[in-house]
Amino acid sequence: MGKATRKLCLLAMGTALFVVLSLCLQVPVFENYYLCLGYVPMMVFCYYFGPAAGMTVGCGGVILYCLLINGLRGMPGWAAGNLLIGLVVGLTCRITAQMKNRGARHLLLAVSVVVAVAVGILGVKSAVEMLLYAQPIWLRMGKNLYAFAADVVVLLVSLPICASLEKVIYGKFGDLCITR
Repeated sequence: MGKATRKLCLLAMGTALFVVLSLCLQVPVFENYYLCLGYVPMMVFCYYFGPAAGMTVGCGGVILYCLLINGLRGMPGWAAGNLLIGLVVGLTCRITAQMKNRGARHLLLAVSVVVAVAVGILGVKSAVEMLLYAQPIWLRMGKNLYAFAADVVVLLVSLPICASLEKVIYGKFGDLCITR
């Protein structure tokens, strides 16, 4: 199997895993909001395969998830926000991949996660929803505060998961990773 085919299959598996974790493992945290555990594979893909992979898994996973549960309601803003999160976090993973100090790397990644989710969810998602629902931006941002907090938590908890998968990922997919 060629490298491009392997990468395409890997992205399809990551996207499917995003959907399955989002559908099957719902952890309630706020009023009517659940942790989106689909962000775990998104973070793994950002961490090992870079921004394009993180964007594909995050955006593709949201589109498929929304089609399965409620049509496209809520999807455009969430998908656009995930594109930005995947880009920023994936680029930070790529830039910091050669750092020897894993603690410093994870601190930089944690900062990038908070900033990316703030801009992606509170900014981009809220702006798209403001246009779609004709509501004030401050109202949409208030409604998205739950999503911001929950998504940051899942992405930050995913960092040690990423580090623990190193031998498996490099052993099976080292040629596809952003660094080794």
